[in-house]
Amino acid sequence: MNRAEAWQLVTEWTQSESLRHHMQAVEAAMRAYARRLGGDEQQWGIAGLIHDFDYEKYPDMTAPEGHPFTGLRVLREMGEDEAIIRTIAAHAADRTGVQPTTPMEKTLVAVDELTGFLTAVALVRPSKDIRDITQIKSVRNKWKDRSFAAAVNREEIEHAAAALGVDLWTEHVPLVLDAMKAIAADLGLDGRAAG
Repeated sequence: MNRAEAWQLVTEWTQSESLRHHMQAVEAAMRAYARRLGGDEQQWGIAGLIHDFDYEKYPDMTAPEGHPFTGLRVLREMGEDEAIIRTIAAHAADRTGVQPTTPMEKTLVAVDELTGFLTAVALVRPSKDIRDITQIKSVRNKWKDRSFAAAVNREEIEHAAAALGVDLWTEHVPLVLDAMKAIAADLGLDGRAAG
């Protein structure tokens, strides 16, 4: 599927603007990593964009038809690239049993929750503009505060960055942050929410 078809799938299945924004943020981070690691930017971006497309309709992740199982089935029925399907399965390894082994799979695990954390950091700023996050130190301070964005699994992000072979603070966080800044308006993180 191409990018337009992937976005159509997302919008057909997902009404929540924040969930759509999350998938767009993950797409941007995946594309940035594809450029860095020599991956197929289109393929990696599609995997990021559609990784949670079924979550809103099937949020019960303990159910056999819950996320991501329904999505994986739908993608197989559509004849989607098996590498993308496996990548989406690997981002839920604790439920699917598919462990991330390829760079694309490891990247999705590494960027998924981090994009949510960075969104939270942006939204507590007075400007609500992700482009105003100019110091990684400010992100790190929020990271240390376990009550901030408490649902974010920091250990998973740390482990996934290590599995990718990148330093969390000097490489991983800056790369994902820059990818999100580049599409701040698409993510609703360009300061409009402050007004």
